[in-house]
Order: sequence, then C-alpha cells, then structure tokens
Amino acid sequence: MLQVTLAYSPAPREVFEEELGVAEGATVRDAVLASSLAARYPQLDWQALAPGIWGRAVEWEQPVQSLDRIELCRPLTVDPKLARRERFKQQGARGTGLFARRRKGGKAGY
Repeated sequence: MLQVTLAYSPAPREVFEEELGVAEGATVRDAVLASSLAARYPQLDWQALAPGIWGRAVEWEQPVQSLDRIELCRPLTVDPKLARRERFKQQGARGTGLFARRRKGGKAGY
C-alpha cells in the first residue's frame, strides 16, 4: 500500500486534506475515487478540476508514488498580474506603503 495525501480547497482559507492508502500502480483518478471527497462535496465536479502532484500539473492517469501530495486546483478567478496592479494602485503614491522607507540619500524604488 502506498500512502498519499489528497488536498482540495473549496474556498479561500478552507482546506480539505485526507491521507489515503492506495494500491501499487494506482493513478491520481483512483486516489480521488478512494477518498471521501465525493461524499463530503456531492455538488463538486472533481473531474473538471486540474490535478497536480506537489504543485506540478499532471494527468488523471498519472501513477502515484508513496508520500505524494495530490492537489485538486480550482480555476483562477482573477489574473495574478492584474491583482498585483490593483493592489499597487490602492497602495497610493511611491512615497507611501512599500516605498516609504528609504535610506537618506537612497534611490527611489526598491
């Protein structure tokens, strides 16, 4: 038996994590089917999620190894670059926030 962990985040700051024992040669799909994810979230279409192992995208038919962490990723709701620009806009002028502290005689910026 291989020990793997299944992780899924249904909402921000909420994590479902379950440790599973799966047979040798089991795939990512087999591990998800062996978990209690479908019972816990019956409305969830888990096959529409993007699977990954330790943060790297994989296919559903990828065989798992012992101590793998299988992660089911929701699609992004906001482009990360756009979110960063918006945070920077809210921060205000260069003289405030991140750029407020400067050495005497130091250059603007970082």
